[in-house]
Amino acid sequence: MESNLLTAVFLPLALGIIMLGMGMSLTIDDFKRIFILPKAVLTGLTLQLLLLPVAGWIIADFSGLPGELAVGLMLLAICPGGATSNLITHLAKGDVALSITLTAITSCVTVVSIPILLNLSMHHFLGSGQMIELNVPQTILQIFLITVLPVTIGMILNAKKPDLSKKFEKVVKLLSGIFLVLIIAGAIVRERQNIIPYFIEVGPAALALNLLTMVLGFFGASLMKVTKAQRTSITIEVGIQNGTLGIAIASSILNNAAMAVPSAIYSLIMFATGAIFSVWMHRIPDEA
Repeated sequence: MESNLLTAVFLPLALGIIMLGMGMSLTIDDFKRIFILPKAVLTGLTLQLLLLPVAGWIIADFSGLPGELAVGLMLLAICPGGATSNLITHLAKGDVALSITLTAITSCVTVVSIPILLNLSMHHFLGSGQMIELNVPQTILQIFLITVLPVTIGMILNAKKPDLSKKFEKVVKLLSGIFLVLIIAGAIVRERQNIIPYFIEVGPAALALNLLTMVLGFFGASLMKVTKAQRTSITIEVGIQNGTLGIAIASSILNNAAMAVPSAIYSLIMFATGAIFSVWMHRIPDEA
């Protein structure tokens, strides 16, 4: 598939606007929270950065998915959380500050970890004839430009011009929601001839990744005896990945539409599981 206006321009621009909106809700205190709430933050980071890729690898390996789809599932598993996880955390009455902190830190760390783990995944799941040569330094720079840079700009705007930031935050969030829908819809439309077979083929693996990681997050957080609100946040951060970033990397950097399919299908699934989890957490007593 050749690069076109959607993959080369619109996808990175849309993701940049989404990340800018997230940055407008961040402050330096969010990064300092690792020292204020070390147990909760370190628990979330460990589960998301270590156990999540392992879970994704196992599911991709045992699911029998074709190489490109297996790599797409792994790409999703090594992405950080996103604005969606923060929203679902809010709806589930979790610790939103902790959710934002985990999203911010993992977004920075995965700038480096995604290219490295993606290379390993392609070597494992793709044959030599299908292998996509990934320039790791260039990929790190590209991911930085569409994630960390707009988040940083948003944070600076929030710090220097808080009134202006608040004024534009609602507009940017609205645009983010629209872009999120368009990105998922675009990925599905571009593969419309194969989307039903893809959903049948990838859907169970995407759902398994979503549910397994949420279970790991919930029981991992429970084992560490964090508060209910913190447990809710960790479960969602570990179980709800940034599908938008996965689609953008697959389409814009790897220039491979098939690898974007797992992220697109997962993005539809996570709203349903996130809503169910949110309702369930509302029914658990606060002292639980």
